[in-house]
Amino acid sequence: MTPVWWAEPTAGEIVWCHFPDDIHPRPKPRPALILQVFDDDAPQFHVKVAYGTSQRTTTLHSGEFSILQARNPAAYQAAGLSYDTKFDLKQAIDLSYTTEWFSVPPAAPHGQTPKLGTLHPSLVPAVQAAYRAADV
Repeated sequence: MTPVWWAEPTAGEIVWCHFPDDIHPRPKPRPALILQVFDDDAPQFHVKVAYGTSQRTTTLHSGEFSILQARNPAAYQAAGLSYDTKFDLKQAIDLSYTTEWFSVPPAAPHGQTPKLGTLHPSLVPAVQAAYRAADV
């Protein structure tokens, strides 16, 4: 099946991504943070996304930040997450914004798009620190 291109995303969106393992999409989709949108081939967009996981969210390493419901309910709600999640900016990759790598999340909070939510402005300093530490 030929992948279908999604409409233009925005940096700072949290999306439902089949983050790759080597060169194949992982079977389990997960949240990913769009760090950058490449529009050179518009309307076919490519994105740089950072890996998200709900594992060990309170243990942060260099290049990581987390969105925790108890610590920042507004950011958690804006992100559209179902679980506390940390993002690892050292695990960032460029992907085509297509159905090969991105899919509609459960409950489709933003309609038939991969978007889960958006990064809350209160998290910008944490993301900037993680970005500098990751040397992306």
